[in-house]
Amino acid sequence: MKNLLTICALLCFNQFFAQTLQGKIVTQQNIPITEAHILNKTDEHHTHSNEKGKFSMHHVSVGDTLVISHINYKKKTIIVRDFNPLTIVLEESIVSLEEITVGKKLNALNVISAIDIQTNPVTSSQDILQQVPGLFIGQHAGGGKAEQIFLRGFDIDHGTDIAISVDGLPVNMVSHAHGQGYADLHFVIPETVEKIDFGKGSYYANKGNFNTAGYVDFNTKTRLNSNVLKLELGQFNSQRLLGMFNILNNNKHSAYIASEYVLTDGYFESPQNFNRLNLFGKYTGNLTETDRINITISHFTSKWDASGQIPQRAVDSGLITHFGAIDDTEGGNTSRTNLLLDYHKVLSENSSIHNKLFYSKYDFELYSNFTFFLDDPINGDQIKQKETRNIFGLSSDYKLRFTEIDGSFTAGISLRNDQSFDNELSHTANRRVTLNQIQLGDVNETNFAVYTGAHFNFGKFTIHPALRLDYFNFEYNDDLQVNYLTQSETEAIVSPKLNILYNYSDDLQFYLKTGKGFHSNDTRVVVAREGNQILPSAYGYDAGFIWKPTPKLLINTAYWYLFLEQEFVYVGDAGIVEPSGKTRRQGIDLSLRYEPVSRLYFNVDANYAHARATEEVSGEDYIPLAPDFTLTSGLNYKSKSGFFGGINLRHINDRPANEDNSIIAEGYTVTDLNLGYQFKNINVGLQVQNLFDVDWNETQFATESRLQNEANSVEEIHFTPGTPFFVRGRVVLTF
Repeated sequence: MKNLLTICALLCFNQFFAQTLQGKIVTQQNIPITEAHILNKTDEHHTHSNEKGKFSMHHVSVGDTLVISHINYKKKTIIVRDFNPLTIVLEESIVSLEEITVGKKLNALNVISAIDIQTNPVTSSQDILQQVPGLFIGQHAGGGKAEQIFLRGFDIDHGTDIAISVDGLPVNMVSHAHGQGYADLHFVIPETVEKIDFGKGSYYANKGNFNTAGYVDFNTKTRLNSNVLKLELGQFNSQRLLGMFNILNNNKHSAYIASEYVLTDGYFESPQNFNRLNLFGKYTGNLTETDRINITISHFTSKWDASGQIPQRAVDSGLITHFGAIDDTEGGNTSRTNLLLDYHKVLSENSSIHNKLFYSKYDFELYSNFTFFLDDPINGDQIKQKETRNIFGLSSDYKLRFTEIDGSFTAGISLRNDQSFDNELSHTANRRVTLNQIQLGDVNETNFAVYTGAHFNFGKFTIHPALRLDYFNFEYNDDLQVNYLTQSETEAIVSPKLNILYNYSDDLQFYLKTGKGFHSNDTRVVVAREGNQILPSAYGYDAGFIWKPTPKLLINTAYWYLFLEQEFVYVGDAGIVEPSGKTRRQGIDLSLRYEPVSRLYFNVDANYAHARATEEVSGEDYIPLAPDFTLTSGLNYKSKSGFFGGINLRHINDRPANEDNSIIAEGYTVTDLNLGYQFKNINVGLQVQNLFDVDWNETQFATESRLQNEANSVEEIHFTPGTPFFVRGRVVLTF
């Protein structure tokens, strides 16, 4: 009885005298670890380490058990002995699903991309987007043009319905010469990417324009573990040289530079003569205990020739081969220079502000021929799209953690101004002669936004309400008009969001995410339509769960729905974005990550989507090129002895290429192989794309065209062939 009273007294004492525990989580090299998960097993409260590795946990008592976990480190358990500040050192380890905790995070699904980066790292900027589960890409212009993107029943073209950024720097280009939302990620060196933050749907208040199907934000490394030299050589005169070098690397300051040079002739009969140069530098400084600054500078330039999209009838008749061309004078060149200043200020124990200031200088020139001799039987239908652009922007995000209740408040503002000069669409011949100018003018587009949101924890429930306001000013000066005139329109849109999470345990989260998003139209279309329906809304929701039924199995599944007030279709030869009515999409996503034995990783992402236009009769309501089923899967292994390898496949179903499904874009299944061995500081490897050498079409369109010897035009599939069997070797030196 006496012992029982003593225990009760101690429990009451601990509860009454529960305090706040502060600590810091670092690596064995004393480098702060961000986003480590700290769980109090006694009362199930949790928190995360911040950018400096620091954390504060409230209502902690002596004797409580804390579990610290991070995907890249071994899990650690400690018993609270007193309330002196802790320094917890985590030991690095190969990624293990056992270390993963779902947690009370809105984007807990990001753990999937974290696993994939560790088990099957990306080595090509063209493939970097495919780390997002369910996202497919297609290249159809010699490797230099931005990829075509498919996600959740969307043919997103080059970015109309997905918001893409790098360290908060926007990638999508509004009112671009080639199409609205054009997102060229080729300025990113894949080895510099440390984390991929993504979300599907339009449920995130800090994401604005183009966030309808989802968003992707790539975060680059703040420091290098070692210097890197990499050489890759492959078929088709393919070469890549990469260098990454530390300049500073200590607790307070880090800086590194990276450079990449790529060239290839490609697998087409007409050489692509492709080359790209990337330069990247990043500095991170902890100026004081409360002030941190990042400065990022990058530049890339690229040039290429292309064989373009070819008509199926030309291949069937023997006029050209599968890798031939009708007009091999297509191609282009582009460059982009970025400057990003990132300043993070800790205002107090419970509040901080994050400010970003950026500038981009961008040049683009592209030659295409979609219809061959349909409009001009003599010179052909080649077009040139060209622009020079300046982008200015800033953002500021404030975060406050409540002390009286379990929750937090966020608010932010952003401003972006795009100035596109000599935005041109012209009819050309042989990339030498301009026959006539179809469009030529200057675009000045400004987007100002404010948002606010909060999250509240009520036991196992977490509720995230949020609200966003965007204001746009569109201006266009048409240089083909005799008299100078600035055409302008303004518009604003309010986007509410509400997300509800139910965290049954550390291994199971149910979620319901809802929200309104939007995508803007091209400025030239906006002023032509006099501001009518220029910011169409998207309404949707996700209902699903993330579950770890066993320590080494992670499952995510969701049913989703999205209604879009106005679909945009890019009409390349006319240089416009054409509104095409209301659409409805719904589907099911399934992602699975499994580690059956230590260091062997199995993944599968299966995605079904049903996409239809709502204002058309049944049978004529298909959305061209909208995929209804995609599948990616892989098996990857990393041994302790140094051997690693993996085999990965991607599959996309047949899909309609036009509104009545009379023209079909053929699906494909392609398998890739990756093998290598790590000898201390030397890594050698072999990558095989299209292991079974299947014939597949990477991109396909239903296009009406006419060949030079044809009397009448024909509408049918025009395609860019996918990569044949392609072997590439690599040697990596770290020091």
